[in-house]
Amino acid sequence: MTRSEATRIIRAGEKIMTLSEMSETDSPAGILEQPQPKREQNKERTTFQTLIVLFKARVVSLLLLAAVGGAFMAAGGWPGLGTLLIVLSFGGLAAGGAAGLNQYLEQGTDAIMGRTRQRPLVTGELQPRWVLWVSASMVLLPSLVALLFNPALGLFLALGAFIYVGLYTILLKPRTPLNIVIGGAAGSAAVMSGAAAAGNWQDPAVITLALLLFLWTPSHFWSLSILYKDDYAKAGVPMLPVYTTMKNASWWVLLHTAATGFVALLLAVSPSLGLAYFVPVLIATIDMIARNIRLIREPTPQNARGLFISSNIYLAVVLVAICAGTVIHSVWPPL
Repeated sequence: MTRSEATRIIRAGEKIMTLSEMSETDSPAGILEQPQPKREQNKERTTFQTLIVLFKARVVSLLLLAAVGGAFMAAGGWPGLGTLLIVLSFGGLAAGGAAGLNQYLEQGTDAIMGRTRQRPLVTGELQPRWVLWVSASMVLLPSLVALLFNPALGLFLALGAFIYVGLYTILLKPRTPLNIVIGGAAGSAAVMSGAAAAGNWQDPAVITLALLLFLWTPSHFWSLSILYKDDYAKAGVPMLPVYTTMKNASWWVLLHTAATGFVALLLAVSPSLGLAYFVPVLIATIDMIARNIRLIREPTPQNARGLFISSNIYLAVVLVAICAGTVIHSVWPPL
């Protein structure tokens, strides 16, 4: 056997040994069996699903329900199909556009936080410039068109977007732990826009409902912030739970929960509402406060998640009760 032939045999043996020592996950078959990176998985999302995430459809749906509640409250009953179509179409565009601008501005922090790192601008599913221009148009067009036939509606649509994008996202969120306290006024603007579409935004009951949204938002969002406290700390976002203990943050939540419940029950004295509103809201308020007390006693992520989810349900109960209560009371005053 020549020297060169012996060298080839040794090298072949070493290659066989190397392959046999590879772990299953390091082998070609193992690599194929590994789950694909999430960036690749996101490519499987449909365009519709991507837009749902970009424009925060779940948040927008609550804002639209608040606007519809404002319309029913302002009308003292059924506001009319035309009014509701204006509220849903104009309000949906403006709120969705504001959500898109929020994600455009927060790409950096979204990429750091586990809760948001799968948003389409972070994964590269959408181009930032496209999102910027489309989102801005979604805010500006309905606001400007509404100014032509209902100046109050146009003003409140633009005001809601300005509060959420300008005040909350740009000015307050990166700078102060109390950012969401002022940012909650965006929900109040949604109520006022619905009432403006119905032509009666000055009604004291409407203004009280707007106050309810203002008070509810910190309670709702701080519950979420307690759950994702480490995420916000990692991203350098000064949410209140990052700067205090979970128990202290839970007391702050209770302060807003109690204030929200008080205003919700106070609405029952409105002439356009009755027992059909009061009874379900009373039950929901008791449940919310009980959950908040449980969070104070046991400030665990599970209890924070439960309070966050129930806060969504609570607001929905209040707003649906307003819609149902005004209609029922207009037909049958005893209720």
